[in-house]
Amino acid sequence: MATAQPPRPESARDENGMVCDLASGTCEPCRGGIPPMDRTMIQRYLVQVPGWSVAENPDRLVRTFTFDNFRAAQAFAVRVGDLCEEEGHHADIHHGWGYCTVEFWTHKINGLHENDFIMAAKVDGLYSGPYVPASASMGDAVPTRR
Repeated sequence: MATAQPPRPESARDENGMVCDLASGTCEPCRGGIPPMDRTMIQRYLVQVPGWSVAENPDRLVRTFTFDNFRAAQAFAVRVGDLCEEEGHHADIHHGWGYCTVEFWTHKINGLHENDFIMAAKVDGLYSGPYVPASASMGDAVPTRR
């Protein structure tokens, strides 16, 4: 069960109430019963997460990240999954040789919420960080040789 997050400091929001630094935000549990973001608000937040686009029905954030091989794409997918668990806001993650596609939307409102943009910014931070192969980060794990 998710615990309630402390309120965000007012300094972290602009005059319109938008989070200024999405990557430093935290996801707050969405209990439903609120409308999803409208197009105007989506566009205001979308400029803060370059590379992401909005797909429709339902509205959701989508980005495909590219990699040099399957192992790097898979490692990234695992890192995204771990981040989602930490934040309590889960993505649809699809990966294969050289790519990982991540999609966020808030199921309880069948559309986009501020949390989706916070997660998109955090995933961007993972992508820009150094790639560490699973074999290097898991101690004695030995990659499968083919």
